[in-house]
Amino acid sequence: MSDRRDLLRWQFDLVWSLAALHFQALTDDDTHWAPAAVTWTVRRGPDGRWRPDFAETEPDPVPVPTVAWLTWHIGWWWSSAIAHAEGRTIPARTEVHWPGATAAALTWLSALREQWLAVLDRATDPDLDAAASYPWPVEAGLTVAHLAAWVNAELMKNATEIGQLRMLRAAGPGR
Repeated sequence: MSDRRDLLRWQFDLVWSLAALHFQALTDDDTHWAPAAVTWTVRRGPDGRWRPDFAETEPDPVPVPTVAWLTWHIGWWWSSAIAHAEGRTIPARTEVHWPGATAAALTWLSALREQWLAVLDRATDPDLDAAASYPWPVEAGLTVAHLAAWVNAELMKNATEIGQLRMLRAAGPGR
C-alpha cells in the first residue's frame, strides 16, 4: 500500500463526509436560490439540457454562484479529473450539463465519488508520480498525486460554498 495514496484517500473521505452534511440537507429551493443580484446559475435550453452561466474571463463583479451552478461545477471538474486520471479525453465544458434537479445532481456527484474512489484505490506509487496535465499545463511539472490533492481541495471549497449558501438562505434576509 502507498502511504501517499492512503493519506489522499483519508483526506478525501474526510472532505466527502463534510460535504455530505450539506448535500444531504439540500432542497430544490436551496439549489435554485439566487443569493445576489449578480449570479451564475444553470438554465434550461431549448433542447431541454441545463447549461451553466460561464465566461472565459471572470467578470467584475464576480457573480455569486447558485448551489445548482456549484453542483454543475463539481460535476464538470470532477468528470474531467477522472477522465484525465483514467487516460481518457477530458470532456469539453460545454458538453457537461447539469442533471436538472437537486436529487439527480446529488446522484451524479455520488457516482463521481465512486469513480474517484476507484481511481484512488487503483493508484500505485508509480501512478501517483506520473505527470498530470489537468487542471494545469504539463509544463507545471505536477503529478497525479497533485491532481488528487487538488480534487480534495476543490471539493472542500465547493462544498463550503454550498454550505454557506444553504445557511444564508435558511437564516433569511440580512439587516
